[in-house]
Amino acid sequence: MLLEAKLLFSYQTEREAEAVNKAVSPDNAKTPLGLDVRTSRHKRNLLTSVRCEKSIETFIATLDDLIACISVAEEAFRAANTSDS
Repeated sequence: MLLEAKLLFSYQTEREAEAVNKAVSPDNAKTPLGLDVRTSRHKRNLLTSVRCEKSIETFIATLDDLIACISVAEEAFRAANTSDS
């Protein structure tokens, strides 16, 4: 069974989108056979595509992990920019 998801994240600036993209890029490189995660930036947006030929549990866990990583990257970006002010 093939499970697919596309997630779109929009940011206020291209700088924030790029920072989050760089933070989750290592996730794009190391995936087990049957699982593909790709994130790309287009101006102020990140588009993540997840393809899973494994179980629904693996698919859901992958999405959950990805969203958690993006959330942490967003919080770190905001914290860094708050301290810069």
